[in-house]
Amino acid sequence: MKQYLKHHEWHIIEEGLDPHTNKISESVFSIGNGRMGQRANFEEEYTGETLRGSYVAGVYYPDKTRVGWWKNGYPEYFAKVLNAPDWIGIHVRIDDQKLDLAKCKVEDFKRVLDMKAGLLMRSFAATLPDGKKVRVESKRFCSMARGEVGAIRYSITPLNFSSKGTLSIFVNADVVNKDSNYDEKFWEEIYKEGSEGIAIVTAQTKKTFFHVTTGMRYVILSDGKKIKPERINIEQREKFSGNIVQLNLEEGKELVVYKYAAILSSENHPKEKLVENCRKVLDEAFDAGFETLFAEHEKVWAHKWEECDITIDGDVAAQQGIRFNIFQLSQTYTGEDERLNIGPKGFTGEKYGGSTYWDTEAYCIPFYLGTAEQKVARNLLIYRYKHLPKAIENARKLGFKDGAAFYPFVTMNGEECHNEWEITFEEIHRTSAMAYAIRDYIDYTGDSHYLAEFGLEVLIGISRFWAQRVNWSSDKNKYVILGVTGPNEYENNVNNNWYTNYLGVWTLKYTQQAIDYVKKEDPKRFSEIVEKTKLNEKEETANWKEIATKMYFPEDEKRGVFLQQDGFLDKELLRVTELKPEDRPINQKWSWDRILRSCFIKQADVLQGLYLFEDDFEQESIRKNFDFYEPMTVHESSLSPCVHAILASKLGYKERAYEFYLRTARLDLDDYNNDTEEGCHITSMAGTWMSVVKGFGGMRVKEGKLHFNPFIPDKWKSYSFRLEFRNRVIKLTVTKDSCETILESGEPMEIVLKDEVKELK
Repeated sequence: MKQYLKHHEWHIIEEGLDPHTNKISESVFSIGNGRMGQRANFEEEYTGETLRGSYVAGVYYPDKTRVGWWKNGYPEYFAKVLNAPDWIGIHVRIDDQKLDLAKCKVEDFKRVLDMKAGLLMRSFAATLPDGKKVRVESKRFCSMARGEVGAIRYSITPLNFSSKGTLSIFVNADVVNKDSNYDEKFWEEIYKEGSEGIAIVTAQTKKTFFHVTTGMRYVILSDGKKIKPERINIEQREKFSGNIVQLNLEEGKELVVYKYAAILSSENHPKEKLVENCRKVLDEAFDAGFETLFAEHEKVWAHKWEECDITIDGDVAAQQGIRFNIFQLSQTYTGEDERLNIGPKGFTGEKYGGSTYWDTEAYCIPFYLGTAEQKVARNLLIYRYKHLPKAIENARKLGFKDGAAFYPFVTMNGEECHNEWEITFEEIHRTSAMAYAIRDYIDYTGDSHYLAEFGLEVLIGISRFWAQRVNWSSDKNKYVILGVTGPNEYENNVNNNWYTNYLGVWTLKYTQQAIDYVKKEDPKRFSEIVEKTKLNEKEETANWKEIATKMYFPEDEKRGVFLQQDGFLDKELLRVTELKPEDRPINQKWSWDRILRSCFIKQADVLQGLYLFEDDFEQESIRKNFDFYEPMTVHESSLSPCVHAILASKLGYKERAYEFYLRTARLDLDDYNNDTEEGCHITSMAGTWMSVVKGFGGMRVKEGKLHFNPFIPDKWKSYSFRLEFRNRVIKLTVTKDSCETILESGEPMEIVLKDEVKELK
């Protein structure tokens, strides 16, 4: 765990440049706007440790799979959101010396992310090898008001000299993904142009043929007045266009560069119009100017914070943590485009390829249900509905038939593109995350019509998968599910993972309920679905019912716990506290063989099921399972602490709940798992929001009503959050002595507060 960032309610602050933590900071200080984003790289050249990354939503490349031993069923490629053309570059030379913070003496370095305004700021003083000292300040944002616009204010002040200076201001599409399987560059040049004050480059992805046009304009000021440089040379090479500007630097006088960028993709514009439209967006941004653009951007952020802020009084670290999580979620996905989804790293890094995982359905949808218009979460569900034909195709490739649907572990277009067999083809529980999300959405919004429109088709496909994936055990006289990996990826190819079996049975039951509902409420649509899916209702539902009734669930009756899988008690049952500090994290210190034979759990597994289906179990059963499994859990998945925080809250383990909350809230800020340099854990951040709302706030939806059972951590004076719920906005404020609920907008409603019905007007 690293704690080099300063605590502040609204800012992330780094003081001093440490080359060993720079890539962590590049992740943490990342900015975006739903359409695009970038790591917090320096504008000037930097030869130290860095992962330079800009990303454009929806643009990906099918990187050829790299495996040592090919197996039938492996996908041909791994889809990756690409490191996109770089628009931020402003390289500085002073008397032929590069301004490179890896080779200068750097003082007063400060990097600040203003989360309230969505602004990245940086300042430092650098002494060049010949003794010249210069001060630099920069401000940068990706506009939330104009999703294709970015802007930079970059200033240089000579502190002890007057001299000649050269600025290279450019657009560069000659970039590479760090995670490229064969070190291949994925972009080809289509077009470029450059003239005084402007540069435009259009690049095309290989194979997928996405086009991205990136343009930049700039203006240079001194004493607030536009200046004309001594000389401007047009610099062009393959996939690169820019200006080399020569000018005079005067001691004590600030020189300011305003750089504006427009980043347009063929996902949103006709290819033949990209350059023309880029010029238009660029000119409008240039004419508006930095301050106007920033005011528009800041206004959007003000509205977003009104919708989803969580306030915590008395604990700055906790307050900073939750706002950081909300900030990253809000700038990663806005819900405006149903073609887009949420990658586990968002726009902050390349790990996991930026693709869609089951994290969206299991963790992210509750956040967007509670903080945004209903259509945002609905769009996430429609995204999966549109991928249903691909899910059926994925299942067919593995030998399933008759419309069985197996949703991918990793995808960009609905097709499976991940090739770790023990995860991709054994973590079958993820296909029912889609089913659970449908139920979650309907329970929260009351939009039961979604079942007839889209949901039932998905449920039928998933249930057909489960019906074919089980097999009958004559030994147990039960149905079993063999050769799986549960959410705990530290056990592979096991039999009868409890969570997997339970989720499969629940899906079969819920699909039958959905069939009954649609058949009754919309018989015409039901007939259409039957014809489209070729559903044999009587025969198939009878089979589903038999499987659900006769499913095997491993259990230890002596301890009163559900077993994670059949052979779990064959392991040596140790506690995490018995591990040596030098063995942590075990996924970076141990062999995979040793991990698989150990009892240690990467993330909530049985407890994940108890969290999702808590109403199916007695409180004492949840307690026994929590007390048994949590001491063996190393929480080396970002998705683990939030589930434990919610369950600990339910069980009254207040101190443990707070510990788990702080771990999930500050997972990236404090680099708990030594992996933040690869990008932030965006999808688990939604779990952090749930830790407060569902954990400390005790929020649940039961029979169409909001229920709250709040408590407050000992360290806090108060906390509050707002929820959008069925065209209403509710605010809950909890102090040491009271709990206040306010209906801020919408029709009167009843809630249940600590088991007492209360009417809000």
